[in-house]
Amino acid sequence: MLFGVIFLVVGILGFFNNPILGLFEVNTVHNLIHIVSGIIALAMVSKGEAQAKLFGKVFGIVYALVAVLGFLLPGGDIFGLMTVNMADNVLHIVLAIVFLWVGFGSMKSGMQTA
Repeated sequence: MLFGVIFLVVGILGFFNNPILGLFEVNTVHNLIHIVSGIIALAMVSKGEAQAKLFGKVFGIVYALVAVLGFLLPGGDIFGLMTVNMADNVLHIVLAIVFLWVGFGSMKSGMQTA
C-alpha cells in the first residue's frame, strides 16, 4: 500500500517539481505512469495478498524492462514517450528488485515460525 501512495504523490509532484527531488527527470507521460501505477497498486493490494503478489510480479518485470531500456536507449528518453536519467534508471532497478521480491520471494501464506 505504501508504494501505491508514494507513486500517487510522486506522480502529482512531478507536475509541479521537475526534476523531482532535484534528481529524477520526468515528463507528463512519466507522471501519468506513476499515478496509474499508484492507483493499480492500491486497488490490487486492497483485494488481498494474492493480488498484491501479482502486482509485484507484473510491475517487477515491467520496471526491470523500463530500467534496461533506460540504460540502452540513447538520449534519456524511452521511445520518445518517457524521459529518464541515470537516477531514474537506478531507481527503476531498485523498484524491480523490491517488486519481484514481493511477488516471487516474500513469505508464503500460512508459514509459521518456531
